Amino acid sequence: MNFRREFEIAFVGLKPGIHNYEYRVDDKFFSNYGSQDFTHCNAAIKLELDKKSGFMFLKFDIDGVADVNCDRCGNPLALKLWEEFKVMVKLVDNPDEMNEQEEDPDVYYISRSESHLHLADWIYEFINLSIPMQKMCPPEEVGGPQCNKEVLERLAKIEVKKDEANPLWKGLEKFRNLK
Repeated sequence: MNFRREFEIAFVGLKPGIHNYEYRVDDKFFSNYGSQDFTHCNAAIKLELDKKSGFMFLKFDIDGVADVNCDRCGNPLALKLWEEFKVMVKLVDNPDEMNEQEEDPDVYYISRSESHLHLADWIYEFINLSIPMQKMCPPEEVGGPQCNKEVLERLAKIEVKKDEANPLWKGLEKFRNLK
């Protein structure tokens, strides 16, 4: 099956009501989007499409795992993906103009003459939004067997030097707890 067609829904023939879809996403899916901040992604996407007259509600449930590098120690870290996103798709005569004017990112417009809903870009975006900006080992695992102990020791030395290095900050400590 063609990659793009796998992530399309022909909604014209659907009856009004709720329709459920499931998709599996791995690294092959992301090859069309260039390099990512993660590898070995294995995600399951459950989509609930509620078709109404003139619009549709889409609810994406993202679940899975992706490998990232810890921002603190640099070692690989398996990150659990779990997020929910909702999108309202409205059928209009002038979708380009309406999409430019719309300020709500959860509302999207398509042409009334459109017959397919293209999901790949939303899935790509939602998986990337499921990954936190700061990727670190959980606090209870810092310094554990997964962490790079050499990097953590160097960070600790830098922290100590930073506290004692500049006498300018010494006088400011008396203002720390003032309210």
